[in-house]
Amino acid sequence: MEPIRVGLVADPASPTTVARRMTDLTPPLAAAADSWIVELVSEPFTLGSEDVDVALERLRAHAEQNGWDLVIGVTELPLRDDDGRYLLAAIDPRRQSAVLSLPALGGFRVQSRARHAVRGLVDGMAEPASPEEQRLPLPGLSARGRVLLGMVLANRPWLLAAGLKSALVAALATGAVATIEPTVWSLASSLSGWRLVAATVASITIIIAWIVIDGRLWDRPDDDSLQARERSRLYNTSTLLTLTIGIVICYLALYVVNLAWALFVLDTSVMSESLGRTVEVGDLFVLTWFVASAATLGGALGTGLESDDAIRAATYSKREEERRARLADERA
Repeated sequence: MEPIRVGLVADPASPTTVARRMTDLTPPLAAAADSWIVELVSEPFTLGSEDVDVALERLRAHAEQNGWDLVIGVTELPLRDDDGRYLLAAIDPRRQSAVLSLPALGGFRVQSRARHAVRGLVDGMAEPASPEEQRLPLPGLSARGRVLLGMVLANRPWLLAAGLKSALVAALATGAVATIEPTVWSLASSLSGWRLVAATVASITIIIAWIVIDGRLWDRPDDDSLQARERSRLYNTSTLLTLTIGIVICYLALYVVNLAWALFVLDTSVMSESLGRTVEVGDLFVLTWFVASAATLGGALGTGLESDDAIRAATYSKREEERRARLADERA
């Protein structure tokens, strides 16, 4: 039997990375074909979460252009059907095309889950099947949460610091100077626990708001349709969660570095003499806590974002703008 030529069309960035590791797929033992020839094309083919049928049509055009027997698209966008259900995949047996949504895999073990899903889609389309289009919805009430988790983890919030290097350096410098200031010692020692917590929350919130405004990351619906509004809510929620995780990681790193600096340079006896009360090592942890919040605002707000790439990687709306631009260029 002739091998089946399978095309994988993947959105740029992480979907391409996932798809590239699936070009060695082999059919199950009970498959109709003895072998598969898997080829990869990396380019955007999706625009938004409501464009499932359009995506399937584009994928079939790729298959005809490349001589593939069937084609599967791998996208980082959430997919929804007409009833508003979130989808793992959409299949059009008539066109021998399917699209897989990576966020629907939940964010954990994405590579192995995607590999299993693609093998099942290929094997299913290779077998005789109903000509009607099929939708594979996510089960249960937690479908939206699963998709949202997949989107946030796909954004890799722990890498956000790459776009904030200059801001972090400024914050560290601000913290280093503030740590040795007696006025700061006095102010930190006078704050209660709830005020320190409020300062932490305020500093993180202000930085997140600054990044959203400066980077123009807030997504607005293209129209008044329910699908467009839901997509914007999902994008904005994933953006805020991604930024929150990333900024908290940066804040903790700033705290650790400032604490090490305080333990190295400060003498508790000198601080006790300056403050007129006994200062213990535990007070340095409180001091560092306050300095971390103050340095986050004083240092980070004084600088611009160093890398737009890291910010785009943290937001679906920015990457979708790029997809739209590239697709428009291709049509021109």
